Amino acid sequence: MRFMMMVKGDKDYEAGLPSVPELIEAINKLSEDMTRAGVMLDNGGLMPSVTGARVRASQGKVSVTDGPFTETKELIGGYAIVEAGSRHEAIELGKQFMALHVSVLGDVYDGECEVRQMYEGADCQPAR
Repeated sequence: MRFMMMVKGDKDYEAGLPSVPELIEAINKLSEDMTRAGVMLDNGGLMPSVTGARVRASQGKVSVTDGPFTETKELIGGYAIVEAGSRHEAIELGKQFMALHVSVLGDVYDGECEVRQMYEGADCQPAR
């Protein structure tokens, strides 16, 4: 089963401040290890919302809102797509990733990682 892990941004991320080099190094090592193990399929970071836009369809009309967006706690800062045998296993991977942040940044770190299973093949068949 494939799962997407989405790490929420924070005010420093949204301000475009560089990440702590030790954290980037630790994330890169974990990502390499998980890729070699066949667990991580893809991952990446996203630029702050000032570089983005939201495209919305409502009542038959399409509108565009340019960033930045004010709801920092709801913004995705990065993602990983992982292959896991179960929801529990995917959650454990998410816990490992967040524990890495705490081990590098300390107890002051306050972050969130959302883990969601992805639709695959038969899950996307039209209703009959």
